[in-house]
Amino acid sequence: MEQLRPIQKRQREYQEQLLTELRDELAQRGITAVLIVDEKNRPALDVTDSRLRPRRVYVHLAFLWFYWGDQHDERVSCLRLLPAADRIEKAARDGWREGEQGELGIDLAKILDAHRS
Repeated sequence: MEQLRPIQKRQREYQEQLLTELRDELAQRGITAVLIVDEKNRPALDVTDSRLRPRRVYVHLAFLWFYWGDQHDERVSCLRLLPAADRIEKAARDGWREGEQGELGIDLAKILDAHRS
């Protein structure tokens, strides 16, 4: 694993802490969730839905979200663990939406262009 700078290390530890707390809460509710490190070296939870399909839940620190896709209903604040676990539990019990998991990305160029116009 590459060496992380002190700030990145603290951010990573915070992400792992939030994901661990979420994992523990989901486990109490009977939802299978495993803490992993993905291929881009990001911590995530591998959460299995009611149809045994996995989806990764990540932490976005800039917005303080748990997110599991790129749709508006696929993110929730990580500031309140129990409501976040409620939303993720419901999504997992209902089954993840069909198709590939979207990647949440913020296009800073579009934000800058919007402010320039």
